[in-house]
Amino acid sequence: MRFLCRRLGFYGLAAWVAVTLNFFLPRLIPGDPATALFARFRGRLSPEAMESLRQTFGLTHESLGRQYLTYVAHLLRGDLGVSVAYFPAPVAQVIGTGLVWTLLLAGTAVLVSFALGSLLGVAAAWWRRGATDAWLPPALVFLGALPFFWLAMVALYVLGFTLGWFPLGHAYADDTTPGLSLAFVADVIRHAFLPVATIVVATLGGWLLSMRNTMITVLGSDYVNLARAKGLPPGRVALRYAARNALLPSITGFGMALGFVLGGSLLTEVVFSYPGQGYLLVQAVRSQDYPLMQGIFLVITLAVLGANWLVDVVCLWLDPRIRDSVA
Repeated sequence: MRFLCRRLGFYGLAAWVAVTLNFFLPRLIPGDPATALFARFRGRLSPEAMESLRQTFGLTHESLGRQYLTYVAHLLRGDLGVSVAYFPAPVAQVIGTGLVWTLLLAGTAVLVSFALGSLLGVAAAWWRRGATDAWLPPALVFLGALPFFWLAMVALYVLGFTLGWFPLGHAYADDTTPGLSLAFVADVIRHAFLPVATIVVATLGGWLLSMRNTMITVLGSDYVNLARAKGLPPGRVALRYAARNALLPSITGFGMALGFVLGGSLLTEVVFSYPGQGYLLVQAVRSQDYPLMQGIFLVITLAVLGANWLVDVVCLWLDPRIRDSVA
């Protein structure tokens, strides 16, 4: 328990550093959101409105120290400011609209890719030099080496535009009414299938190779040989003794990937016009929407830190040696 509390304190310190950088870095960029918004209206706003806009975006004439304390106080209340690109919508509301679609798209893709890649890696290591180990890893690594945006565009052109099997973009059809209905859920799944499959194909080879290489090393360990000598069933030796220990390095990478899920799959969401966090980030950069960029970066940072702390918990549960070393 002390180990988890120490790690939680470390991640809390990292979160404070991230919040501090998140406050100061945008203020090093020339200009400010109020000026960008004023320019978008092309003279339709009076110059007197500039000061009101700056106050709305938290850009006052106070010292940076006082502005920083105000910023932290607003964060503790869940107030991330007002978006420039979607003015006057709050940043938290804008992020919330894309968060659900990002979790559905990138979250599903990461879970499927990790689970399927790990199982295929176990199979390739257990039956190494067989047919599965001979052709599957090279084929998946070759697909993963292709430029991701090119793979997504080819899939969209062939399966979406030419064959018409899948829609060309967005999260659901324009004529579909959102709601908890079977028709809406089926339409969402149909729109998400192609981008999810593209992400899985592009990342599956990495999970497979990582698990396969670690699994081969573990299979030569003394405790695995002892389990075989006891006459235990091969499935139990492969999964309970070998795969459980070989999974630890992949779990760490999975935690990082899971944390970055909240950032969205940028290229996928752009190619498929999917309204997730990555697509919002592109719009924020184009519109110089500093509050929205700050909010998205902060959500990504906190998600990565939280995912890494959960990885520590899972590793502590999977590996008794860690429990013994920190006891």
